[in-house]
Amino acid sequence: MTSMPDLDSEIHAVAKLVRAASRIAVLTGAGISTESGIPDFRGPQGVWTKNPAAEKLSTLQHYMNDPDVRRRAWQQRLQHEAWEAEPNPGHAALVALERSGKLKALLTQNIDGLHQKAGSNPALVVEIHGTIHEVVCMSCGDRAPMSKALDRVRSGEEDPSCRACNGILKSATISFGQNLVAEDLRRAEQAALDCELMVAIGSSLGVYPIAAVVPLAKQAGAHIVILNGTPTEMDGLADHVLRGKIGEILPRIVAEAEGTVGV
Repeated sequence: MTSMPDLDSEIHAVAKLVRAASRIAVLTGAGISTESGIPDFRGPQGVWTKNPAAEKLSTLQHYMNDPDVRRRAWQQRLQHEAWEAEPNPGHAALVALERSGKLKALLTQNIDGLHQKAGSNPALVVEIHGTIHEVVCMSCGDRAPMSKALDRVRSGEEDPSCRACNGILKSATISFGQNLVAEDLRRAEQAALDCELMVAIGSSLGVYPIAAVVPLAKQAGAHIVILNGTPTEMDGLADHVLRGKIGEILPRIVAEAEGTVGV
């Protein structure tokens, strides 16, 4: 059994890759937001690990067909950690990387909006699984701020409907059984094909089709770096694998790549 390389050496090696690259794509998963107090879904303290029944709230068929599921989903949205969460040093490090001009795409599986809140350019962010900050009508497609719908729930509407057509409202997130937005998927695939370096951060890399951008980038000739707290399904593809706290490791990589610390 081979041991993991020394973390300091790996940080140094990855910083060199970042420094040398001119086109970097980043994929982030739940792990980058857990340090902001937003739990993941399937980790040891995950939402679905602790309460398997909660997964029904994120399944489109159940949501559309069961008013009780919708009522429970609205109550869960009222309590979502995203409303109080603040970006952490991992998010800030990606903003610094963007300012260097090297970051060409920030693909995220997260729905919390923390990348934009940290200062990431929304034009670079591809929210492949949607956003909790908006609601969408499942009949007419009308979109509105989530805050307005939650105000209606607080006022006593257990299952608020669309103001335009009375259709079912849902958070503008991608539920199980719901198709991804084709344009978002196209942008993600193009980013993988165009990048020189793909960095996967805080993702188990087990959720498809977005996880496929990693082998796609590898096949196109990019270097692959994986930063996560636990092993992922694609560690074997990576040029470098770093394990540990994202909010500590990622800022070190970016700072060293920019020459703001001693190398």
